[in-house]
Amino acid sequence: MAGNEWINGYLEAILDSGAAPGGGGGGGGGGGGGAGGAGGDPKSPVAASASPRGPHMNFNPTHYFVEEVVKGVDESDLHRTWIKVVATRNARERSTRLENMCWRIWHLARKKKQLELEGIQRMSARRKEQEQVRREATEDLAEDLSEGEKGDTVGELAPVETAKKKFQRNFSDLTVWSEVDNKEKKLYIVLISVHGLVRGENMELGRDSDTGGQVKYVVELARALSMMPGVYRVDLFTRQVSSPDVDWSYGEPTEMLCSGSSDGEGLGESAGAYIVRIPCGPRDKYVKKEALWPYLQEFVDGALAHILNMSKALGEQVGNGKPVLPYVIHGHYADAGDCAALLSGALNVPMVLTGHSLGRNKLEQLLKQGRMPKGEIDATYKIMRRIEGEELALDAAELVITSTRQEIDEQWGLYDGFDVKLEKVFRARARRGVSCHGRFMPRMVVIPPGMDFSNVVVTEDIDGDGDSKDDSFSLEGASPKSLPPIWTEVMRFLTNPHKPMILALSRPDPKKNITTLVKAFGECRPLRELANLVLIMGNRDDIDELSAGNASVLTTVLKLIDKYDLYGSVAIPKHHTQADVPEIYRLTAKMKGVFINPALVEPFGLTLIEAAAHGLPIVATKNGGPVDITAALNNGLLVDPHDQNAIADALLKLVADKSLWQECRRNGLRNIHLYSWPEHCRTYLTRVAGCRIRNPRWLKDTPADAGAEDDEFLEDSLMDVQDLSLRLSIDGERASMNITEAPSSDPQEQVQKIMNKIKSSAPPLPPSMEGEGAKNAAEVTGGAVNKYPLLRRRRRLFVIAVDCYQDDGKASKKMLQVIQEVFRAVRSDTQMSKISGFALSTAMPLSETLQLLQQGKIPATDFDALICGSGSEVYYPGTAQCVDADGKLRPDQDYLLHINHRWSHDGARQTIAKLMAAEDGQGGAVEQDVASSNAHCVSFLVKDPKKMKTIDEMRERLRMRGLRCHIMYCRNSTRLQVVPLLSSRSQALRYLFVRWGLSVGNMYLIAGEHGDTDMEELLSGLHKTVIVRGVTEKGSEELLRSSGSYHREDVVPAQSPFVAYTTGDLKADEIMRALKEVTKASSGM
Repeated sequence: MAGNEWINGYLEAILDSGAAPGGGGGGGGGGGGGAGGAGGDPKSPVAASASPRGPHMNFNPTHYFVEEVVKGVDESDLHRTWIKVVATRNARERSTRLENMCWRIWHLARKKKQLELEGIQRMSARRKEQEQVRREATEDLAEDLSEGEKGDTVGELAPVETAKKKFQRNFSDLTVWSEVDNKEKKLYIVLISVHGLVRGENMELGRDSDTGGQVKYVVELARALSMMPGVYRVDLFTRQVSSPDVDWSYGEPTEMLCSGSSDGEGLGESAGAYIVRIPCGPRDKYVKKEALWPYLQEFVDGALAHILNMSKALGEQVGNGKPVLPYVIHGHYADAGDCAALLSGALNVPMVLTGHSLGRNKLEQLLKQGRMPKGEIDATYKIMRRIEGEELALDAAELVITSTRQEIDEQWGLYDGFDVKLEKVFRARARRGVSCHGRFMPRMVVIPPGMDFSNVVVTEDIDGDGDSKDDSFSLEGASPKSLPPIWTEVMRFLTNPHKPMILALSRPDPKKNITTLVKAFGECRPLRELANLVLIMGNRDDIDELSAGNASVLTTVLKLIDKYDLYGSVAIPKHHTQADVPEIYRLTAKMKGVFINPALVEPFGLTLIEAAAHGLPIVATKNGGPVDITAALNNGLLVDPHDQNAIADALLKLVADKSLWQECRRNGLRNIHLYSWPEHCRTYLTRVAGCRIRNPRWLKDTPADAGAEDDEFLEDSLMDVQDLSLRLSIDGERASMNITEAPSSDPQEQVQKIMNKIKSSAPPLPPSMEGEGAKNAAEVTGGAVNKYPLLRRRRRLFVIAVDCYQDDGKASKKMLQVIQEVFRAVRSDTQMSKISGFALSTAMPLSETLQLLQQGKIPATDFDALICGSGSEVYYPGTAQCVDADGKLRPDQDYLLHINHRWSHDGARQTIAKLMAAEDGQGGAVEQDVASSNAHCVSFLVKDPKKMKTIDEMRERLRMRGLRCHIMYCRNSTRLQVVPLLSSRSQALRYLFVRWGLSVGNMYLIAGEHGDTDMEELLSGLHKTVIVRGVTEKGSEELLRSSGSYHREDVVPAQSPFVAYTTGDLKADEIMRALKEVTKASSGM
């Protein structure tokens, strides 16, 4: 590289100077200039040059270059390149490698700085928008408050409480779960952990990145919850894996973990904890979690079928014949959170989320490393789909459980769907009974993971001094065979094994900061004289076989031991088993030692709890989870992990001060029960009991606290009466799920009240359909009125969801053609026609839908269901439930109350209008389409699609403001529609399953190649899908996602046996061929 020979000279001088003790430094020049250092190869062109810094500078350039520059870019390939350079003898090849390495370092360093700057700018913009959102929220929400309350709302935005006071206040309005009071309850709890290999015994932890600590956690949680009085059954849902690459046990549909509560009273055949494996995706492959995203809706449909069957079985056992729905659905990790959101929405039960590790946090870390651009990160980890899954879970969750406060502030705080300060505002308003206008933030609570202490044996009394008189093991005069093998392995390193031990147990990862601990120990002579250092750093046979980062840490530790001459004072055993870990803790406690976790950041700190359970005082990093642990246990000291003097002082204080050591030991043993599984489950159930129980009333029998319904919204209070009125108006026939109705003191009065409510909420019909009473009802429904929808007796349902619209958003003639050809195809098979029904799913309102059917001379009663307004309304033409007292068509009232959760029509309308006005400056991009709107759908007419933001961007802004809803562009990008969170065209199909018992797996979806932005949600799942080619030239997809978002293949499988395509013209025969093809392909699964 002409003109840059100085780089070769500089690096050659650095490399050669490594052989000369006390070598000199280097410099640089341009053009052909040189710089040098002392020592090395005499043939080197710069070896003879005198050092400009002089021969006595205490600076080793080789050490500087390798330790600071190479490690500074955090690139393992550079370390390997450096090793090759050192071993290269050919001068030209060596020069080339040095030059390439130098420029690579320069490029990475520049890229890293650029990414850091972009990160700072991104966070600054986010903080600015958050402040703007908070101001808007304060202004909008303060309108309904008195002057005094306004001050309270603004005050809520400022942090004013300590963590301890906040903890106390959070529990002040909750009743702690009582095992005595809740013993008679028969709760059904659902846990979901989709990825990895999950089984109850012989867990293959560490087999891969998907099968780790989360698997152990969810299995132990399921067992522990099932042992709590009041909990009857716990189901842990995971993916079924029937692959020759894994053990056969992962393909078993169910696995019993335990038989349930220890009291054993009244346990039925279904009691206890079970692993339930749901098939999804390729049946014969073990799929990594990054590749599972397109198949999650299949998992949801399978899980929903199991839950409904189990609810019915539990009802027969403990529910007096009434279905027992889940008390809570708890998703673990982003993929399970996505599934839990859909399941809780379909069943209308509370949802809880545990993130475990978060996508935004991982993305930030990967970007800071500078190894991969964002596009490559997303392609490798599907990180953007993971983040969207976490955002969707936040939309639906009532409660988010974290391990530490740091996780809330520094990790969840990165998400659009959560703001600590706004959450306080909304919660304060809810306590005062003031509306939040549909705004909501999930409650974040810290519940540390439980631990199984059954294997922990502390032979000393808690109030003793730590000396054991009954300990069967004694170091004095004991033969090596009588001691645990790991004791012998550790003590062989130590000159005086009787000194107190300082124990560190972690991977040899740079983030664990072991090298700083060794420096602190080596440079503190009083500490060296009083104690030994024991480093348990994983297992190794050969350091060279380890990863570059781990090898570097171990090599540095060995060099530091040599530098400070710590031989005989530091133990670094090469191997240990999991069973050895309790013995290592016990040995350290016997020697009156201390456990230390000096990690730069520790998300939780499980080893700190394990050490405390064995009676060890702790010293831990002040960054992360240890802050909460030491506050709860009061058994140690926190230190700055970057300050080696502070580390040495804390260790010396605990080792030298025996009274302090004993006090920390006693505190730890007394308080360790706070981290037991029973304590975890007690806190867990207390928090879940605080969630609003909102089961659908036609299935409702989930045990709940007596006062749980006091907090329900006003419209929910009418549901019981409405359910009763509908039955009375029809002749008392029981509902499809055979629920016995509760008696009423004055049913006629209640019926009149609910009918008045129905009248006021009924949507207007076209003038041509207005009439009087029964006459109008007969006209609308085609002259036949059934008591209940025929869906209850259908074995198959053909759902037509073809989004064929003209440029003005009106339905095109092709939509009618598709409907007519589908009818002909199904009715051509007499046997199929007898057991099949039809549904129409569209973004149009009811009035336009009926006008379309009239144009094609298709009676509305040919359809068992009409799903209108992008899933905001469901109608049953030809049924009594579909007609009110005046003969007008009205939507399913149960469905309206089902989707009303967290919905505010005015809040959504006003917020969208403000956002559009802010973007365009005038607010002329959209105007409200009153004709297409209804009580649960806000529709806007899009005047200029080019001015519109994508769904991704709109959803981000709504989430930041606490509005939880579905937003979509539809009707050929001419409408922007907002519907409640629990409603959508895909969720409406699951509602039909839950409400009328028609399995999603028996539904056939007829769709086009293009459609509304919610089309992707419809295409995934266990229903069969036929894509009719050539009927939709374009849809609204161009407004779905912005650049840098997740992709279609992360939502819809590229290849699926549940999808078939038509070929050729739009004919009934071709549609029937595709229907038979998809039926045959899916039946072979």
